[in-house]
Amino acid sequence: MCHNSPLFSAWLNSSATPVVAFGPRTGLTERDLIDNRFHCHLAGATPRRHPASWNVTPVTPAARSRRVLCALTATAATLATFSTPTRAAPAPRTESAETHTGAHPSASLRFGACPESVPTPPAPDRVECGTLDVPLDRDEPGGGKRIGIAVSRVPASGTPGERRGILLVNPGGPGGSGLPYAVTKRAKLPESVRRAYDVIGFDPRGTGHSAPADCGATGGLFDSPGADPVPVGKAAEKTYLASLDRMADDCAAGVADALPHLSTAATVRDMDAVRAALGESRTSFLGVSYGSYLGAAYAARFPHRVDRMVLDSVVGPWDWHDFDVRQSRELLRQREVFFAWAARHENRFGLGGDAAAVRSAYERTRRGLAARPQDGFGPAEFDRAVYRALGRTERWAPLADGVRAYLRDGGVAGLRPAEPFGNPGSRTFEAANRSVKCADGPGPTPSRVIADLHRIRREDPQPVLTGWEAAACAYWHHRPHRRTPLGSPAAPPVLLVASEHDPVTPIEGARQLRHRLPGSRLITLREDYSHGVFASRGNPCVDRATAAYLIGGTVPRTDVHCTGPGLPTP
Repeated sequence: MCHNSPLFSAWLNSSATPVVAFGPRTGLTERDLIDNRFHCHLAGATPRRHPASWNVTPVTPAARSRRVLCALTATAATLATFSTPTRAAPAPRTESAETHTGAHPSASLRFGACPESVPTPPAPDRVECGTLDVPLDRDEPGGGKRIGIAVSRVPASGTPGERRGILLVNPGGPGGSGLPYAVTKRAKLPESVRRAYDVIGFDPRGTGHSAPADCGATGGLFDSPGADPVPVGKAAEKTYLASLDRMADDCAAGVADALPHLSTAATVRDMDAVRAALGESRTSFLGVSYGSYLGAAYAARFPHRVDRMVLDSVVGPWDWHDFDVRQSRELLRQREVFFAWAARHENRFGLGGDAAAVRSAYERTRRGLAARPQDGFGPAEFDRAVYRALGRTERWAPLADGVRAYLRDGGVAGLRPAEPFGNPGSRTFEAANRSVKCADGPGPTPSRVIADLHRIRREDPQPVLTGWEAAACAYWHHRPHRRTPLGSPAAPPVLLVASEHDPVTPIEGARQLRHRLPGSRLITLREDYSHGVFASRGNPCVDRATAAYLIGGTVPRTDVHCTGPGLPTP
Protein backbone atom coordinates (compact mmCIF):
# COMPACT_ATOMS: atom_id res chain seq x y z
CA MET A 1 0.00 0.00 0.00
CA CYS A 2 1.36 3.40 -0.94
CA HIS A 3 1.20 5.80 2.01
CA ASN A 4 0.42 9.00 0.14
CA SER A 5 -0.87 12.28 1.49
CA PRO A 6 -4.53 11.77 0.43
CA LEU A 7 -4.62 8.48 2.34
CA PHE A 8 -3.05 10.08 5.38
CA SER A 9 -5.60 12.91 5.29
CA ALA A 10 -8.44 10.45 4.90
CA TRP A 11 -7.22 8.54 7.93
CA LEU A 12 -6.97 11.69 10.01
CA ASN A 13 -10.53 12.66 9.16
CA SER A 14 -11.97 9.23 9.90
CA SER A 15 -13.99 9.51 13.11
CA ALA A 16 -16.21 6.43 13.17
CA THR A 17 -15.62 3.86 15.89
CA PRO A 18 -13.56 1.06 14.35
CA VAL A 19 -14.76 -2.52 14.48
CA VAL A 20 -12.78 -5.40 12.97
CA ALA A 21 -13.97 -8.93 12.22
CA PHE A 22 -12.87 -11.68 14.59
CA GLY A 23 -10.73 -14.32 12.91
CA PRO A 24 -8.15 -16.34 14.88
CA ARG A 25 -5.22 -17.53 12.81
CA THR A 26 -2.59 -20.20 13.28
CA GLY A 27 0.72 -21.31 11.81
CA LEU A 28 4.07 -19.43 11.78
CA THR A 29 6.93 -19.48 9.31
CA GLU A 30 10.05 -17.73 10.63
CA ARG A 31 11.93 -15.26 8.48
CA ASP A 32 13.72 -11.96 8.86
CA LEU A 33 11.45 -8.92 8.64
CA ILE A 34 14.36 -6.48 8.82
CA ASP A 35 13.59 -2.89 7.87
CA ASN A 36 16.25 -1.09 5.86
CA ARG A 37 17.11 0.82 9.03
CA PHE A 38 18.57 -1.56 11.60
CA HIS A 39 17.17 -0.01 14.75
CA CYS A 40 13.75 -0.95 13.50
CA HIS A 41 14.79 -4.65 13.67
CA LEU A 42 11.95 -7.14 13.61
CA ALA A 43 13.03 -10.77 13.60
CA GLY A 44 9.84 -12.30 12.41
CA ALA A 45 7.74 -14.47 10.22
CA THR A 46 6.22 -14.69 6.79
CA PRO A 47 2.87 -12.88 6.61
CA ARG A 48 -0.12 -14.89 5.56
CA ARG A 49 -2.16 -13.58 2.65
CA HIS A 50 -5.77 -12.69 3.36
CA PRO A 51 -8.75 -11.72 1.26
CA ALA A 52 -8.83 -8.16 0.01
CA SER A 53 -11.86 -7.56 2.21
CA TRP A 54 -9.54 -7.67 5.22
CA ASN A 55 -7.88 -4.41 4.24
CA VAL A 56 -7.48 -2.24 7.34
CA THR A 57 -7.43 1.18 5.69
CA PRO A 58 -10.22 3.51 6.88
CA VAL A 59 -13.66 2.75 5.49
CA THR A 60 -17.18 3.99 6.13
CA PRO A 61 -19.17 2.78 9.12
CA ALA A 62 -21.43 0.81 6.75
CA ALA A 63 -18.45 -0.95 5.23
CA ARG A 64 -17.10 -1.71 8.68
CA SER A 65 -20.38 -3.23 9.78
CA ARG A 66 -20.35 -5.62 6.83
CA ARG A 67 -17.02 -7.00 8.07
CA VAL A 68 -18.16 -7.89 11.54
CA LEU A 69 -18.30 -11.63 12.18
CA CYS A 70 -18.42 -11.21 15.91
CA ALA A 71 -17.05 -8.72 18.44
CA LEU A 72 -15.01 -9.51 21.46
CA THR A 73 -14.82 -6.95 24.23
CA ALA A 74 -11.66 -7.24 26.26
CA THR A 75 -12.17 -8.65 29.75
CA ALA A 76 -10.94 -6.48 32.56
CA ALA A 77 -8.26 -8.02 34.73
CA THR A 78 -6.42 -6.47 37.63
CA LEU A 79 -2.70 -7.10 37.61
CA ALA A 80 -0.86 -8.25 40.69
CA THR A 81 0.87 -5.42 42.49
CA PHE A 82 4.59 -5.02 42.07
CA SER A 83 6.21 -7.02 44.84
CA THR A 84 9.89 -6.19 44.81
CA PRO A 85 11.30 -4.62 47.97
CA THR A 86 13.08 -1.81 46.13
CA ARG A 87 10.62 0.99 45.51
CA ALA A 88 10.95 4.74 45.69
CA ALA A 89 8.29 6.91 47.29
CA PRO A 90 5.56 7.72 44.76
CA ALA A 91 5.31 11.22 43.33
CA PRO A 92 2.02 13.12 43.59
CA ARG A 93 -0.52 11.97 41.03
CA THR A 94 -2.44 14.31 38.80
CA GLU A 95 -5.49 13.62 36.67
CA SER A 96 -3.84 14.86 33.49
CA ALA A 97 -0.76 12.71 34.05
CA GLU A 98 -2.34 9.61 35.53
CA THR A 99 -5.96 9.08 34.59
CA HIS A 100 -6.81 10.82 31.34
CA THR A 101 -6.24 8.54 28.39
CA GLY A 102 -7.83 10.50 25.58
CA ALA A 103 -9.94 7.51 24.58
CA HIS A 104 -13.71 7.78 24.82
CA PRO A 105 -14.81 7.02 28.40
CA SER A 106 -16.45 3.76 27.32
CA ALA A 107 -13.80 2.84 24.76
CA SER A 108 -12.87 -0.80 24.47
CA LEU A 109 -10.90 -2.75 21.93
CA ARG A 110 -12.88 -5.12 19.75
CA PHE A 111 -10.55 -7.68 18.31
CA GLY A 112 -10.85 -9.52 15.03
CA ALA A 113 -8.92 -10.25 11.85
CA CYS A 114 -5.44 -8.83 11.33
CA PRO A 115 -3.95 -7.20 8.23
CA GLU A 116 -1.70 -9.37 6.11
CA SER A 117 1.41 -7.69 7.53
CA VAL A 118 0.80 -9.61 10.77
CA PRO A 119 2.10 -13.20 10.66
CA THR A 120 0.17 -16.09 12.11
CA PRO A 121 1.43 -17.72 15.31
CA PRO A 122 1.86 -21.48 15.70
CA ALA A 123 -1.26 -23.37 16.75
CA PRO A 124 -2.97 -23.35 19.18
CA ASP A 125 -2.05 -19.68 19.67
CA ARG A 126 -3.98 -17.03 17.79
CA VAL A 127 -3.48 -13.38 16.97
CA GLU A 128 -6.26 -10.82 16.77
CA CYS A 129 -6.27 -7.14 15.89
CA GLY A 130 -8.36 -4.06 16.50
CA THR A 131 -8.22 -0.28 16.31
CA LEU A 132 -8.53 2.23 19.14
CA ASP A 133 -9.91 5.70 18.40
CA VAL A 134 -7.79 8.48 19.99
CA PRO A 135 -7.44 12.25 19.51
CA LEU A 136 -4.78 13.48 17.12
CA ASP A 137 -4.10 16.44 19.41
CA ARG A 138 -3.61 15.03 22.89
CA ASP A 139 -4.15 18.47 24.41
CA GLU A 140 -7.59 18.66 22.77
CA PRO A 141 -9.11 15.33 23.79
CA GLY A 142 -12.74 16.39 23.52
CA GLY A 143 -12.76 17.59 19.94
CA GLY A 144 -10.82 17.87 16.74
CA LYS A 145 -9.50 15.11 14.52
CA ARG A 146 -9.16 11.57 15.71
CA ILE A 147 -6.95 8.77 14.48
CA GLY A 148 -6.95 5.01 14.86
CA ILE A 149 -4.19 3.17 16.72
CA ALA A 150 -3.81 -0.37 15.38
CA VAL A 151 -3.41 -2.96 18.16
CA SER A 152 -2.63 -6.69 18.06
CA ARG A 153 -2.96 -9.31 20.77
CA VAL A 154 -1.77 -12.87 21.30
CA PRO A 155 -3.52 -14.13 24.45
CA ALA A 156 -1.58 -15.83 27.22
CA SER A 157 -1.20 -19.55 26.60
CA GLY A 158 -1.36 -20.62 30.25
CA THR A 159 -4.31 -21.30 32.51
CA PRO A 160 -6.42 -18.41 33.83
CA GLY A 161 -4.61 -18.78 37.13
CA GLU A 162 -1.24 -18.33 35.44
CA ARG A 163 -2.21 -15.15 33.63
CA ARG A 164 -0.87 -12.02 35.28
CA GLY A 165 -1.75 -9.28 32.79
CA ILE A 166 -0.66 -7.65 29.56
CA LEU A 167 2.82 -7.17 28.15
CA LEU A 168 2.92 -4.27 25.73
CA VAL A 169 5.85 -4.61 23.30
CA ASN A 170 7.63 -2.24 20.91
CA PRO A 171 10.47 -3.15 18.50
CA GLY A 172 12.12 0.24 18.05
CA GLY A 173 12.45 3.05 15.57
CA PRO A 174 11.05 5.59 15.94
CA GLY A 175 9.05 4.65 12.90
CA GLY A 176 8.89 0.89 13.32
CA SER A 177 5.61 -0.97 12.96
CA GLY A 178 4.84 -2.85 16.16
CA LEU A 179 1.68 -4.64 15.04
CA PRO A 180 3.51 -7.84 13.91
CA TYR A 181 5.78 -7.74 16.96
CA ALA A 182 3.17 -9.30 19.24
CA VAL A 183 3.70 -12.46 17.17
CA THR A 184 7.36 -12.26 16.13
CA LYS A 185 8.76 -11.30 19.54
CA ARG A 186 6.42 -13.52 21.49
CA ALA A 187 7.65 -16.53 19.51
CA LYS A 188 11.10 -16.00 21.08
CA LEU A 189 10.01 -15.25 24.64
CA PRO A 190 10.55 -17.87 27.36
CA GLU A 191 7.56 -20.18 27.72
CA SER A 192 6.84 -18.93 31.24
CA VAL A 193 6.37 -15.40 29.88
CA ARG A 194 4.15 -16.61 27.04
CA ARG A 195 1.94 -18.46 29.51
CA ALA A 196 1.60 -15.47 31.85
CA TYR A 197 1.00 -12.51 29.54
CA ASP A 198 -1.27 -11.40 26.78
CA VAL A 199 1.34 -9.93 24.43
CA ILE A 200 0.11 -6.65 22.96
CA GLY A 201 1.63 -5.08 19.86
CA PHE A 202 0.68 -1.74 18.36
CA ASP A 203 1.61 0.60 15.56
CA PRO A 204 2.62 3.92 17.14
CA ARG A 205 0.92 6.93 15.59
CA GLY A 206 2.50 7.78 12.25
CA THR A 207 3.56 4.19 11.52
CA GLY A 208 2.13 1.08 9.89
CA HIS A 209 -1.66 1.10 10.14
CA SER A 210 -1.87 4.01 12.62
CA ALA A 211 -2.22 7.10 10.41
CA PRO A 212 1.06 6.45 8.54
CA ALA A 213 3.24 9.51 7.97
CA ASP A 214 4.27 10.59 4.48
CA CYS A 215 7.09 13.02 3.67
CA GLY A 216 6.85 12.64 -0.09
CA ALA A 217 10.24 13.13 -1.73
CA THR A 218 11.82 13.53 1.74
CA GLY A 219 14.45 15.91 0.45
CA GLY A 220 15.73 13.41 -2.09
CA LEU A 221 16.41 10.73 0.54
CA PHE A 222 15.09 7.99 -1.74
CA ASP A 223 16.94 9.06 -4.87
CA SER A 224 18.79 6.12 -6.38
CA PRO A 225 21.70 6.37 -6.16
CA GLY A 226 21.45 8.70 -3.20
CA ALA A 227 23.70 11.64 -2.49
CA ASP A 228 26.87 10.87 -0.55
CA PRO A 229 25.83 11.15 3.13
CA VAL A 230 29.31 12.39 4.09
CA PRO A 231 29.72 15.89 2.60
CA VAL A 232 33.31 17.02 2.11
CA GLY A 233 34.04 20.69 1.45
CA LYS A 234 31.98 23.88 1.67
CA ALA A 235 29.99 23.28 -1.51
CA ALA A 236 29.03 19.74 -0.48
CA GLU A 237 28.10 20.92 3.01
CA LYS A 238 25.86 23.62 1.56
CA THR A 239 24.15 21.04 -0.65
CA TYR A 240 23.74 18.73 2.34
CA LEU A 241 22.07 21.44 4.44
CA ALA A 242 19.81 22.34 1.53
CA SER A 243 18.65 18.71 1.35
CA LEU A 244 17.79 18.83 5.07
CA ASP A 245 15.82 22.03 4.47
CA ARG A 246 13.89 20.39 1.62
CA MET A 247 13.26 17.35 3.79
CA ALA A 248 11.70 19.52 6.49
CA ASP A 249 9.53 21.24 3.87
CA ASP A 250 8.44 17.91 2.40
CA CYS A 251 7.46 16.56 5.83
CA ALA A 252 5.56 19.74 6.69
CA ALA A 253 3.61 19.42 3.44
CA GLY A 254 3.00 15.66 3.66
CA VAL A 255 2.32 15.21 7.36
CA ALA A 256 0.51 18.56 7.51
CA ASP A 257 -1.33 19.39 10.75
CA ALA A 258 -0.29 16.09 12.34
CA LEU A 259 3.36 17.20 12.43
CA PRO A 260 3.41 18.45 16.07
CA HIS A 261 1.46 15.41 17.24
CA LEU A 262 3.66 12.56 16.00
CA SER A 263 5.73 12.50 19.16
CA THR A 264 6.88 10.15 21.89
CA ALA A 265 4.82 12.13 24.40
CA ALA A 266 1.63 11.57 22.41
CA THR A 267 2.46 7.90 21.83
CA VAL A 268 2.83 7.13 25.54
CA ARG A 269 -0.64 8.57 26.08
CA ASP A 270 -1.89 6.29 23.31
CA MET A 271 -0.23 3.40 25.12
CA ASP A 272 -2.09 4.28 28.29
CA ALA A 273 -5.31 4.50 26.33
CA VAL A 274 -4.68 0.94 25.11
CA ARG A 275 -4.13 -0.17 28.71
CA ALA A 276 -7.37 1.46 29.83
CA ALA A 277 -9.34 0.08 26.87
CA LEU A 278 -8.18 -3.42 27.80
CA GLY A 279 -9.49 -2.91 31.33
CA GLU A 280 -6.09 -3.24 33.00
CA SER A 281 -5.05 -1.15 35.99
CA ARG A 282 -1.36 -1.50 35.08
CA THR A 283 0.72 -2.62 32.14
CA SER A 284 3.99 -4.43 31.79
CA PHE A 285 6.22 -3.36 28.92
CA LEU A 286 9.09 -4.69 26.82
CA GLY A 287 10.77 -2.11 24.60
CA VAL A 288 13.82 -2.62 22.40
CA SER A 289 16.01 0.19 21.05
CA TYR A 290 13.70 3.22 20.63
CA GLY A 291 11.16 1.08 22.47
CA SER A 292 13.32 1.60 25.57
CA TYR A 293 13.00 5.37 25.14
CA LEU A 294 9.24 4.94 24.77
CA GLY A 295 9.12 2.90 27.96
CA ALA A 296 11.16 5.45 29.91
CA ALA A 297 8.82 8.19 28.69
CA TYR A 298 5.81 6.12 29.78
CA ALA A 299 7.37 5.65 33.22
CA ALA A 300 7.83 9.42 33.47
CA ARG A 301 4.25 10.20 32.51
CA PHE A 302 2.42 7.26 34.13
CA PRO A 303 4.72 5.84 36.85
CA HIS A 304 1.83 4.33 38.82
CA ARG A 305 0.55 2.50 35.76
CA VAL A 306 3.81 0.54 35.39
CA ASP A 307 3.85 -3.08 36.51
CA ARG A 308 7.04 -4.69 35.13
CA MET A 309 9.21 -2.93 32.56
CA VAL A 310 12.15 -4.30 30.54
CA LEU A 311 14.19 -1.82 28.50
CA ASP A 312 16.49 -3.63 26.06
CA SER A 313 19.29 -2.02 24.02
CA VAL A 314 18.69 1.30 25.71
CA VAL A 315 18.58 4.72 24.08
CA GLY A 316 20.26 7.12 26.49
CA PRO A 317 18.68 10.25 27.96
CA TRP A 318 20.23 12.55 25.37
CA ASP A 319 18.71 14.79 22.75
CA TRP A 320 18.34 12.97 19.47
CA HIS A 321 21.13 14.72 17.61
CA ASP A 322 23.52 14.05 20.48
CA PHE A 323 22.46 10.40 20.35
CA ASP A 324 23.14 10.29 16.59
CA VAL A 325 26.64 11.69 17.11
CA ARG A 326 27.40 9.19 19.89
CA GLN A 327 26.11 6.36 17.74
CA SER A 328 28.33 7.39 14.82
CA ARG A 329 31.38 7.19 17.10
CA GLU A 330 30.40 3.72 18.29
CA LEU A 331 29.91 2.61 14.70
CA LEU A 332 33.49 3.69 13.95
CA ARG A 333 34.76 1.58 16.86
CA GLN A 334 32.67 -1.37 15.73
CA ARG A 335 33.94 -1.04 12.18
CA GLU A 336 37.52 -1.28 13.45
CA VAL A 337 36.58 -4.51 15.24
CA PHE A 338 35.07 -5.75 11.98
CA PHE A 339 38.25 -4.91 10.04
CA ALA A 340 40.41 -6.83 12.54
CA TRP A 341 37.97 -9.76 12.56
CA ALA A 342 37.94 -10.03 8.76
CA ALA A 343 41.74 -9.92 8.76
CA ARG A 344 41.91 -12.82 11.24
CA HIS A 345 39.85 -14.80 8.75
CA GLU A 346 41.85 -13.77 5.69
CA ASN A 347 41.73 -17.31 4.32
CA ARG A 348 37.94 -17.07 4.27
CA PHE A 349 37.46 -13.54 2.94
CA GLY A 350 40.67 -12.71 1.10
CA LEU A 351 40.59 -9.02 2.06
CA GLY A 352 44.03 -8.89 3.65
CA GLY A 353 45.89 -10.24 6.63
CA ASP A 354 45.69 -7.18 8.86
CA ALA A 355 43.09 -4.55 9.74
CA ALA A 356 44.79 -1.90 7.60
CA ALA A 357 44.50 -4.09 4.52
CA VAL A 358 40.82 -4.78 5.15
CA ARG A 359 40.20 -1.06 5.67
CA SER A 360 41.90 -0.39 2.35
CA ALA A 361 39.59 -2.89 0.63
CA TYR A 362 36.60 -1.24 2.28
CA GLU A 363 37.68 2.24 1.20
CA ARG A 364 38.37 1.10 -2.37
CA THR A 365 34.86 -0.28 -2.51
CA ARG A 366 33.28 2.94 -1.30
CA ARG A 367 35.40 5.14 -3.57
CA GLY A 368 34.55 2.95 -6.54
CA LEU A 369 30.83 3.16 -5.85
CA ALA A 370 31.06 6.93 -5.38
CA ALA A 371 32.83 7.33 -8.72
CA ARG A 372 30.63 4.87 -10.60
CA PRO A 373 27.43 3.65 -8.92
CA GLN A 374 26.20 0.23 -10.01
CA ASP A 375 22.52 -0.04 -10.92
CA GLY A 376 21.48 2.69 -8.48
CA PHE A 377 23.83 1.45 -5.76
CA GLY A 378 26.30 4.15 -4.70
CA PRO A 379 27.99 5.41 -1.52
CA ALA A 380 24.72 6.15 0.30
CA GLU A 381 23.44 2.65 -0.37
CA PHE A 382 26.79 1.16 0.64
CA ASP A 383 26.77 3.07 3.94
CA ARG A 384 23.26 1.80 4.68
CA ALA A 385 24.43 -1.76 4.09
CA VAL A 386 27.40 -1.21 6.41
CA TYR A 387 25.20 0.39 9.09
CA ARG A 388 22.83 -2.56 9.01
CA ALA A 389 25.64 -5.13 9.11
CA LEU A 390 27.59 -3.56 11.97
CA GLY A 391 24.61 -3.94 14.30
CA ARG A 392 24.52 -7.76 14.21
CA THR A 393 27.64 -9.92 14.03
CA GLU A 394 25.85 -12.59 11.99
CA ARG A 395 25.82 -10.04 9.15
CA TRP A 396 29.57 -9.46 9.18
CA ALA A 397 30.43 -12.40 6.93
CA PRO A 398 27.91 -11.37 4.23
CA LEU A 399 29.33 -7.82 4.34
CA ALA A 400 32.90 -9.08 3.92
CA ASP A 401 31.77 -11.38 1.11
CA GLY A 402 30.00 -8.47 -0.57
CA VAL A 403 33.12 -6.29 -0.47
CA ARG A 404 35.23 -9.11 -1.89
CA ALA A 405 32.73 -9.74 -4.71
CA TYR A 406 32.65 -6.05 -5.64
CA LEU A 407 36.44 -5.82 -5.77
CA ARG A 408 36.59 -9.00 -7.83
CA ASP A 409 33.96 -8.29 -10.49
CA GLY A 410 32.22 -4.99 -9.69
CA GLY A 411 28.97 -6.67 -8.66
CA VAL A 412 26.86 -5.33 -5.79
CA ALA A 413 24.35 -8.17 -5.38
CA GLY A 414 26.04 -9.25 -2.15
CA LEU A 415 25.74 -5.75 -0.71
CA ARG A 416 22.25 -4.86 -1.86
CA PRO A 417 19.44 -5.40 0.69
CA ALA A 418 16.66 -7.85 -0.07
CA GLU A 419 14.06 -5.08 0.15
CA PRO A 420 14.64 -1.81 -1.74
CA PHE A 421 15.17 1.24 0.45
CA GLY A 422 12.40 3.20 -1.25
CA ASN A 423 9.60 0.69 -0.58
CA PRO A 424 6.43 1.95 1.15
CA GLY A 425 7.51 0.59 4.54
CA SER A 426 10.83 2.42 4.37
CA ARG A 427 9.15 5.65 3.36
CA THR A 428 6.75 5.50 6.29
CA PHE A 429 9.59 4.59 8.65
CA GLU A 430 11.79 7.50 7.59
CA ALA A 431 8.91 9.99 7.72
CA ALA A 432 7.79 8.88 11.17
CA ASN A 433 11.38 8.67 12.42
CA ARG A 434 12.14 12.30 11.69
CA SER A 435 8.70 13.51 12.73
CA VAL A 436 9.03 11.89 16.16
CA LYS A 437 12.64 12.89 16.76
CA CYS A 438 11.96 16.49 15.82
CA ALA A 439 8.83 16.62 18.01
CA ASP A 440 10.67 15.26 21.06
CA GLY A 441 12.72 18.35 21.82
CA PRO A 442 14.70 21.27 20.42
CA GLY A 443 16.72 20.38 17.34
CA PRO A 444 20.32 21.33 16.52
CA THR A 445 21.22 24.44 14.60
CA PRO A 446 22.67 24.07 11.10
CA SER A 447 26.01 25.32 12.41
CA ARG A 448 26.05 22.63 15.10
CA VAL A 449 25.30 19.93 12.52
CA ILE A 450 28.29 21.01 10.43
CA ALA A 451 30.54 21.42 13.50
CA ASP A 452 29.70 17.89 14.66
CA LEU A 453 30.31 16.60 11.16
CA HIS A 454 33.78 18.15 11.21
CA ARG A 455 34.52 16.61 14.63
CA ILE A 456 33.51 13.14 13.46
CA ARG A 457 35.56 13.44 10.28
CA ARG A 458 38.60 14.42 12.34
CA GLU A 459 38.22 11.09 14.15
CA ASP A 460 37.82 9.23 10.86
CA PRO A 461 37.61 10.82 7.40
CA GLN A 462 35.06 8.22 6.28
CA PRO A 463 32.44 7.90 9.03
CA VAL A 464 29.11 6.08 8.83
CA LEU A 465 26.50 8.82 9.14
CA THR A 466 23.44 6.88 7.99
CA GLY A 467 21.82 7.34 11.41
CA TRP A 468 21.93 11.14 11.47
CA GLU A 469 18.16 11.57 11.14
CA ALA A 470 17.87 14.36 13.72
CA ALA A 471 19.99 16.69 11.59
CA ALA A 472 16.78 17.51 9.70
CA CYS A 473 15.39 19.01 12.92
CA ALA A 474 17.63 22.03 12.25
CA TYR A 475 14.99 23.15 9.74
CA TRP A 476 11.86 21.57 11.19
CA HIS A 477 8.67 23.60 10.98
CA HIS A 478 7.53 22.58 14.46
CA ARG A 479 10.15 23.48 17.08
CA PRO A 480 9.33 22.25 20.61
CA HIS A 481 10.97 24.08 23.49
CA ARG A 482 11.34 21.19 25.94
CA ARG A 483 12.59 17.63 25.73
CA THR A 484 10.46 14.59 26.46
CA PRO A 485 10.90 13.60 30.14
CA LEU A 486 12.39 10.15 30.73
CA GLY A 487 12.13 8.04 33.88
CA SER A 488 10.65 8.79 37.29
CA PRO A 489 11.56 7.99 40.91
CA ALA A 490 7.88 7.12 41.39
CA ALA A 491 8.04 4.19 38.97
CA PRO A 492 8.72 0.64 40.16
CA PRO A 493 12.23 -0.75 39.62
CA VAL A 494 12.93 -1.36 35.95
CA LEU A 495 15.19 -3.97 34.35
CA LEU A 496 17.60 -2.62 31.74
CA VAL A 497 19.39 -4.99 29.36
CA ALA A 498 22.37 -4.10 27.17
CA SER A 499 25.06 -5.64 24.99
CA GLU A 500 28.53 -4.52 26.06
CA HIS A 501 29.58 -3.50 22.54
CA ASP A 502 26.27 -2.58 20.90
CA PRO A 503 27.14 0.14 18.35
CA VAL A 504 23.52 1.15 17.65
CA THR A 505 22.54 1.99 21.24
CA PRO A 506 25.81 2.41 23.16
CA ILE A 507 25.77 0.88 26.65
CA GLU A 508 26.51 4.26 28.22
CA GLY A 509 22.89 5.14 27.49
CA ALA A 510 21.66 2.34 29.76
CA ARG A 511 24.06 3.38 32.51
CA GLN A 512 22.84 6.96 32.39
CA LEU A 513 19.14 6.16 32.15
CA ARG A 514 19.20 3.87 35.19
CA HIS A 515 20.00 6.92 37.36
CA ARG A 516 16.54 8.25 36.48
CA LEU A 517 14.93 4.98 37.55
CA PRO A 518 15.93 4.39 41.21
CA GLY A 519 16.16 0.77 42.28
CA SER A 520 16.55 -0.45 38.73
CA ARG A 521 19.17 -2.97 37.63
CA LEU A 522 21.27 -3.43 34.51
CA ILE A 523 21.94 -6.80 32.86
CA THR A 524 25.05 -6.60 30.66
CA LEU A 525 25.87 -9.21 28.04
CA ARG A 526 29.65 -9.10 27.95
CA GLU A 527 31.69 -9.89 24.87
CA ASP A 528 28.69 -9.28 22.66
CA TYR A 529 28.67 -6.90 19.72
CA SER A 530 25.03 -6.92 18.64
CA HIS A 531 21.85 -4.90 19.02
CA GLY A 532 18.94 -6.57 20.81
CA VAL A 533 19.58 -8.95 23.72
CA PHE A 534 16.63 -10.44 25.65
CA ALA A 535 14.96 -13.29 23.77
CA SER A 536 17.17 -12.37 20.84
CA ARG A 537 20.73 -13.57 21.45
CA GLY A 538 19.72 -16.91 22.95
CA ASN A 539 21.68 -16.26 26.13
CA PRO A 540 20.33 -18.36 29.04
CA CYS A 541 21.77 -16.04 31.70
CA VAL A 542 20.00 -12.98 30.27
CA ASP A 543 16.77 -14.76 29.48
CA ARG A 544 16.44 -16.48 32.88
CA ALA A 545 17.02 -13.29 34.87
CA THR A 546 14.64 -11.29 32.72
CA ALA A 547 11.91 -13.94 32.82
CA ALA A 548 12.23 -14.16 36.63
CA TYR A 549 11.64 -10.42 36.80
CA LEU A 550 8.65 -10.47 34.44
CA ILE A 551 6.99 -13.46 36.13
CA GLY A 552 7.87 -13.10 39.80
CA GLY A 553 8.97 -9.49 40.06
CA THR A 554 12.45 -10.60 41.10
CA VAL A 555 14.77 -7.60 40.89
CA PRO A 556 18.42 -8.72 41.10
CA ARG A 557 20.19 -7.50 44.24
CA THR A 558 22.98 -6.08 42.09
CA ASP A 559 23.65 -5.59 38.42
CA VAL A 560 24.02 -8.82 36.45
CA HIS A 561 26.91 -9.64 34.10
CA CYS A 562 26.39 -12.47 31.64
CA THR A 563 29.00 -14.04 29.37
CA GLY A 564 28.32 -13.42 25.71
CA PRO A 565 29.25 -15.35 22.59
CA GLY A 566 32.21 -13.24 21.50
CA LEU A 567 32.91 -12.75 17.82
CA PRO A 568 31.58 -15.33 15.35
CA THR A 569 33.59 -17.88 13.44
CA PRO A 570 32.62 -17.63 9.76
